[in-house]
Amino acid sequence: MPTAWNRSPEELHKMYLSNTEAFYRAAGRAFARDVDDFTRSCALGLWSRAGHVTEAHVDAFNSLYSKNEEPPRRLLWDLTSGICAARDFLPPLFFWTLAENDKKNGTDSARLFVRSLTNILLSLAAVDDDVSFQEAEYISSCADKLGAICDAAGVKKAKPALNAHDYITSSEPSFTEKSAVTVAADKQEKPDLDELMARLDELIGLESVKKEVKSLVNLIKVRTLRAEHGLPVAPMSLHLVFTGNPGTGKTTVARLLSEIYAAIGALSRGQLVEVDRSGLVAGYVGQTAIKTSEVIQSALGGVLFIDEAYSLTSGGESDFGREAIETLLKAMEDHRSDLVVIVAGYDEPMEKFIWFNPGLKSRFNKYIYFPDYTGKELMEIFKSACEKNGYDLSESAETAAKKMFESLYETRGQNFGNGRDVRNMFENAVSRQADRVAAMEKTSKEELMTLLAEDLEDCAGG
Repeated sequence: MPTAWNRSPEELHKMYLSNTEAFYRAAGRAFARDVDDFTRSCALGLWSRAGHVTEAHVDAFNSLYSKNEEPPRRLLWDLTSGICAARDFLPPLFFWTLAENDKKNGTDSARLFVRSLTNILLSLAAVDDDVSFQEAEYISSCADKLGAICDAAGVKKAKPALNAHDYITSSEPSFTEKSAVTVAADKQEKPDLDELMARLDELIGLESVKKEVKSLVNLIKVRTLRAEHGLPVAPMSLHLVFTGNPGTGKTTVARLLSEIYAAIGALSRGQLVEVDRSGLVAGYVGQTAIKTSEVIQSALGGVLFIDEAYSLTSGGESDFGREAIETLLKAMEDHRSDLVVIVAGYDEPMEKFIWFNPGLKSRFNKYIYFPDYTGKELMEIFKSACEKNGYDLSESAETAAKKMFESLYETRGQNFGNGRDVRNMFENAVSRQADRVAAMEKTSKEELMTLLAEDLEDCAGG
């Protein structure tokens, strides 16, 4: 197994060189800098699935450089910020060139790169002595997307990459050990409140949500002022219920809100810990309370965000979700001055969830509804994704996209994914453009960046 257990930074660097040099021997060193940059971006995406950062991750990241290239010099806080900002996986431009060269020359360098990258990512996933299911999913997705480009370009078949799911570890470190916020990160200066509110305003759509958040912030600020002047302060719960369909920005707003709470002094740290049922409930009697307590411990000083919280009440009388709820309610009381819990999910199931237990009803009395994005807002999200990833829309493509998103909104059903649908449609458009561009004899920078109307055909259907 390509593991990094007990490896020093020097050994990790040797592992990286052994994989990349095998690729360079077949494809040449012209892509060395691009390979290093791309691998580092994959490392950030991979570790965002692990949910934690340690010095071991920093050492591993700084070992990712090819011969004759400059090594990175990331620090713990830098890496934490990079992981928080990590984008979803997108194949690099050089890979399409590589695949096209293979097609012309009858070689399989692109498939060798997929195998090498898989080996490297497996070793990086094992830096903390654990390869999680989420990390394995990410690695498999990377290999699948790159492999699809090889297939589309007609690269000859070759030895497949390792199956990342074969290396998922059976024992899982505690949530506390895998906390997303480290002591070093805690010592960093908290973000400025004005900056955070500006980031809130920059979010596309969500006008009613922004209004609710601003009202909540004002209420907390006034309570603080009243307390400073010795005036009575009425009890107030900071716990929230977020309702709405998937992809409407609930997690994004929760992350901002955790930082805002810290900036105004309502929380000491301001980190966001995101979990669902699987992160709280264990399969054996007595284990759920322990597992839930570990998650709560990692969230102290910040926000615990529980997605699809109603799944905790989906079982019968003997379901362990009840134990998780009871543990959670006790912690909310014991740590009411430095823990905020946000539960999220679809409207009706969340209403039933809150009424499931009197303790939930008494602690969660503030609801924020996240409406579906309109067609115009979906278009803005799509154009933002294009801009961030270096793509332009032709005039005909922009017209086609506007019609597509208006239709998507008007015909939306129960499974409408909002921002998630936009992301999928963007990835489909990029894939179709890659197929089109790869078939060209010569390509300009403009052609590599431009999405045409034909690239958007059938994107909504995946």
